[in-house]
Amino acid sequence: MTVIAWVPDLMDRSRFPPGVEFVTDPARLSEPADLVIIDLARLPSLEVLGPIVAPTVGFAPHVDGDLAEAARQAGCDDVLARSVFFRRVADIVSGAG
Repeated sequence: MTVIAWVPDLMDRSRFPPGVEFVTDPARLSEPADLVIIDLARLPSLEVLGPIVAPTVGFAPHVDGDLAEAARQAGCDDVLARSVFFRRVADIVSGAG
């Protein structure tokens, strides 16, 4: 399973299971993948969600409901509160979550 992630924070990256490819350019999120994971709070623009064809999971602070809704409207398939995402990250990456 190919998982691409836009997660700029190194501490957050350390919480992911092995095998995730972290990208530094959000334009790479539209590359072929089985899953794309996005730290919505650090994304420069929600416009990058448009060309993504893979299933997407985004996470954002639970207090930022406007960002979560805007991400859904921009095409993010699943938006989770940050705390929920990191509790489930291993299952999400493995395809079980």
